[in-house]
Amino acid sequence: MLDSLLAIGGLVLLRDSVEWEGRSLLKALIKTSALRGEHIHVLGCEVSEEEFREGFGSDINSRLVYHDLFKDPLNWSKAGEAVPEGPLGTLRAMCRRTDPGPVTIALDSLSWLLFHIPCVTLCQTLHSLSQPRASPGANSLEEQVRVLGLLHEELHGPGPIGALGTLAHTEVTTWWFSILPDFSLDLHERPPLHSEQHPDPHTTQVDPTTHLTFNLHLSKKEREARDSLTLPFQFSSEKQQALLRPGPGQTTSRIFYEPDAFDDVDEEDPDDDLDV
Repeated sequence: MLDSLLAIGGLVLLRDSVEWEGRSLLKALIKTSALRGEHIHVLGCEVSEEEFREGFGSDINSRLVYHDLFKDPLNWSKAGEAVPEGPLGTLRAMCRRTDPGPVTIALDSLSWLLFHIPCVTLCQTLHSLSQPRASPGANSLEEQVRVLGLLHEELHGPGPIGALGTLAHTEVTTWWFSILPDFSLDLHERPPLHSEQHPDPHTTQVDPTTHLTFNLHLSKKEREARDSLTLPFQFSSEKQQALLRPGPGQTTSRIFYEPDAFDDVDEEDPDDDLDV
């Protein structure tokens, strides 16, 4: 299955979610490409280089050229650069690589890049990055370039996802997999999400009302007390009758005032509470 995903060049879009983690699949594809003798460039944005290389053997790590944006995403630590190029400059530098033979470029992740680079600019750069290139020499041949892009689809709207999907040669969205310590995969077809007739056995439905510190439901006694409560803005029966059946000679406008228990009414000095 991994070989079929790597059969052609261009952009391979790995769309993951909260339920379906995709970095392990990205690392498994990198391992497969390295074992095929390809040069591997990794643009790391979300995890450290040490964490990303963890689990690979020395034979795999020796073939990885790691471009680290995790420690210094905007190249601020490089002295002498008045305007650091940042992630876009790193991507453009990868477009000018000179490695002979087929190349695999892994982007971890496209979601991080979308938060730092405009979507149109990123798509243009990915298009340039994934184009076949001519090998040096008199008998120049087009060498395959493959770009593996990890995308956390729940972080983006339909616009960026649709644009990257149009640009991609291959999309991985309908598989779930188990990862072994050596990054070999056991892929299975994932059943459709939100299926009532065939629920996903690997998805646990969590009740959001459990373990709350307060009660969302009322008892019978509490409902009766709520229904019998007269709210301050409700008309009393006296107000309703007066408005519906005005007496003879009664004006159409009246002011009704019902003092509550906290009113301080003093007929002798009505402005006593104003301290004047």
